[in-house]
Amino acid sequence: MQIAFLPFAHMTQLDMTGPAQFLARLPGASVHYVSHSLDPLPTDAGFSIVPTITYADIPAPDIICVPGGVGVASVMNDDAAMAWLRQAGSTATWVTSVCTGALILGAAGLLRGYRATTHWAWHHHLARFGAEPVHARTVIDRNRVTGGGVTAGIDFALTLIAQIAGEEVARALQLGFEYDPAPPFDAGSPAKAGPELVARYAEAAAARARGREEELVKAAERLGFGA
Repeated sequence: MQIAFLPFAHMTQLDMTGPAQFLARLPGASVHYVSHSLDPLPTDAGFSIVPTITYADIPAPDIICVPGGVGVASVMNDDAAMAWLRQAGSTATWVTSVCTGALILGAAGLLRGYRATTHWAWHHHLARFGAEPVHARTVIDRNRVTGGGVTAGIDFALTLIAQIAGEEVARALQLGFEYDPAPPFDAGSPAKAGPELVARYAEAAAARARGREEELVKAAERLGFGA
């Protein structure tokens, strides 16, 4: 089973490394990190990820998974990356993403007519790509599986593993990794955080993301996706 992640410069590393840690334990799985070259890619956490294979060397993986992060628009503007994603997505058994990686899948035309989720602050962009937005940690629609923001990647991975190898395998991996979340605060979603905290976060996030949203919209329009 060939699993291909699509890392890119300035991605949110946990979108990829969380699911990869679990999916690498799937029976018979071989995990690859695909890019133009094997040059290191900087993440938004201050360390780099080193790709293991190039596009030409893995044209038809069984599973593709796209993480999100600051560099989403740059991937949309990368014709080679998008061409590989369209091709791989047309034959893959599972087409998946975590966080704003869903917007990259959408830009490749792989979410049109599918239910999908992404990080709550970017959720409104899903409809631009013909997806049906759903607020959930993980959404399965046929062979599309999308995870919400960042930490949802582990829930996404366990959900996908259960679909592929059965619930007992997924439960055993959850136990082995001691995935037993007990956060000190119950503020991990807009519904739980409350309107005041959401408003403060949204205001700060809007200032940080203004340029990124403009880049995303322009990249989407270049690919033929309007408002």
